[in-house]
Amino acid sequence: MKTLQTIVNNYLQESQDIIQKFVSVHSNAELIGKAGEIMAEAIQKGGKVISCGNGGSMSDAMHFAEELSGRFRHNRKALPAIAISDPAFISCAANDFGYDFVFSRYIEAMGKPGDVLLAISTSGNSPNITEAVKAAKTRQMKVIALTGKTGGILSGLCDIEIRAPKTEFSDHAQEIHIMVIHSLVLCIEKKLIG
Repeated sequence: MKTLQTIVNNYLQESQDIIQKFVSVHSNAELIGKAGEIMAEAIQKGGKVISCGNGGSMSDAMHFAEELSGRFRHNRKALPAIAISDPAFISCAANDFGYDFVFSRYIEAMGKPGDVLLAISTSGNSPNITEAVKAAKTRQMKVIALTGKTGGILSGLCDIEIRAPKTEFSDHAQEIHIMVIHSLVLCIEKKLIG
């Protein structure tokens, strides 16, 4: 029977291998940079970034929004970003319209032309995320997607897709996503603050 230390070491090695796989694809850094530019431009022009995801991806969406509206590495002005994570709103929309529309309903209310949607789905197939993307597109919003596996439906709907390497489980994709999120915030700050 494996010891817990062995299990942890194996897990950390898997994580390191996945990160190395992601980093070795040079177009990933280029995609992150382009996505950061799109977000920074939107903010410069008076727009905002709205983020959404389910479960751990919702936590990532919230983390992204607080890094911009709060603080990342240095003190600077607050930047307009919000995660769709209000439980009262989500339960209301789910009850009245169905869970597939909890994010799109919010986009209908708050999304404006020139805003950006950060859509996070490790499978790329979450129906409520794909509906949010469709709603964003009807509002002339740009869409950045963080995906995993094959990219799923989202890969064909977004302006930029940043895909974690394919793994059996979503935990390693989420590890890549949080690195991407921090990289995006860094890019946005460099563009807007210097």
